[in-house]
Parts: sequence; C-alpha cells; structure tokens
Amino acid sequence: MKLHDLKSPEGSWKRKKIVGRGIGGRGGKTAGRGTKGQKARRQIPAGFEGGQLPLLQRIPKLKGFTNPFRVEYTPVNLDALVMLGVTDINPDVLVSRGLARKKDLVKILGRGTLNTALNVSAHGFSASAKAAIEAAGGTTTELDKPFSVRPPASGNQHQNR
Repeated sequence: MKLHDLKSPEGSWKRKKIVGRGIGGRGGKTAGRGTKGQKARRQIPAGFEGGQLPLLQRIPKLKGFTNPFRVEYTPVNLDALVMLGVTDINPDVLVSRGLARKKDLVKILGRGTLNTALNVSAHGFSASAKAAIEAAGGTTTELDKPFSVRPPASGNQHQNR
C-alpha cells in the first residue's frame, strides 16, 4: 500500500457548501448570513469586542525606564587572562584573542586564581580582581571611557531662558 492508494472511508467527509453564486438556488443572495447586520456584511476583525475598547488597547504599554547613560561592559575573568599567557594585557590584546570586540568597554572580574604578575589595563575592575592582581605582584591601570559613554557635563546649560 502506498500513500496515493489511501482513501477516506465512505461518508467520512462532505464537500464544502458553495454559497453566494447568484439568487437562482439555495445559498444564493444572502449566502446563509441572514439579512442585514454586522455579521451579514464583512468579517469582524480578530479582537473586536463590539465597540468596547479592545483588550490590546486597554493593557498598559511601554512601562519601565531605560537609562540613557547606562555603561555596558564586556566581562573578562582572571582565569581567561591566565589562559592568554601574556603579561601585558590591554583591550587590544583581548580583541585580538577574541575575548572582546573592538569598541567594547572591558571590565576585569575576579573569578579564578592568579599566580603570575600581570600588568592589566582595562576600563573597569571589580574589587576582588584588583586585589588578586595586586596580590600576585601585578599592576592595574583603569582606562578612560570614550566620550560616547560619558554622561553630559553637569552644570547650568540652560541659563538663558
């Protein structure tokens, strides 16, 4: 037996009733929709509630707050720095080794142990990472953040009103 040999049992399905083909026969003119009224005319949109304000319009939208001055860092842990096998580490080294992207701000985090002295330059350090690097005899240098992520200078910028 093959797929094209399969047939439905006798009487298991019925041809769909074709309506709305002129006034000559059954199912003509109003096509089984009765006379007049909203349901006789066109399909009611999904979510229509009879003129009541629909649910999708009643529920609140766009709640919350997005801080425009949020600074996003790419985290790099101490165990990843040890795996590099380099003593002088800066964002360019991390980009070349695939641990960060070109314009990312890098923050060093303290997961892992450090046995060798490393000279690390990054945009941020966690307290535990800074302590671990300095305990191993290394140095930490915090780099300046680029202008695009610094908040605007505070002060009276709108004095002349």
